[in-house]
Amino acid sequence: MQKPVVNVMVKAARAAGNVLLRSMHKLDAINVIEKDRLDFASDVDEAAEKIIIKELRRAYPDYAILGEEGGAQGSSRSVFVIDPLDGTSNYLRGFPHWCVSIALVEGGEAQHGVIFDPLRNELFTASRGSGAVLNDRRIRVSERKELAGAMLSTGFAPRERERTPAQLECLREVLRDAEDIRRTGSAALDLAYVACARTDAYFEAGVKPWDIAAGLLLVREAGGRVCDFRGGGTGPLDARGIATRPLIAGNLKITDVLQKVIVQSGYAAAFK
Repeated sequence: MQKPVVNVMVKAARAAGNVLLRSMHKLDAINVIEKDRLDFASDVDEAAEKIIIKELRRAYPDYAILGEEGGAQGSSRSVFVIDPLDGTSNYLRGFPHWCVSIALVEGGEAQHGVIFDPLRNELFTASRGSGAVLNDRRIRVSERKELAGAMLSTGFAPRERERTPAQLECLREVLRDAEDIRRTGSAALDLAYVACARTDAYFEAGVKPWDIAAGLLLVREAGGRVCDFRGGGTGPLDARGIATRPLIAGNLKITDVLQKVIVQSGYAAAFK
């Protein structure tokens, strides 16, 4: 049975999903701003975040908020970390791959997570110590132990372009054995897909707490591991950890193998 807070988070995610679906057919009329180089936001992101916050605060008025659009609001050990539209560039181009991501973080650690894909009506949920679920079905990470034949996902964050040469060298090394690499444009869904074994592992630099908080918990509760490029921890997922970070996710075996390739290729050294 889902925890009461997860039910509230699901209601908020579905409400935001409805906002996003209604706006899909008027993309030309959406006001778009460039927050940073090649990093976009729109009126729809803001509207979706506002409705999420409204639903969450109705039930938990004393909890703090950390939203991609609105930043940090309030002060509490319990923080809702929100990405109202993960995959904004996809959405604005009509590319059908984006989602809503909400996590409840306490003391810097994700305790509950919800990722909702409105287009496919896929709802991923997880609570710490209770496992991970996709549409009421338990999910597990894949059992692949090596890169040979693996399907991986990654990203090319705009804020990480100065490290592109090191990243491309890493991809060259990974593709010596891996079957293929996908770049989908949504870190939250990349992590959800690792959790349900659609892909074997995910790695990316330049992600922020709202990109990964819910997905990170999904992977762990699906039996997987999440670490940085050197095998260390991922840092706090609240306002204390607002800086970007590198991330690897997968099962225990493949994350170890992938992390070693990232180090050997020289990509990890780019983050000294």
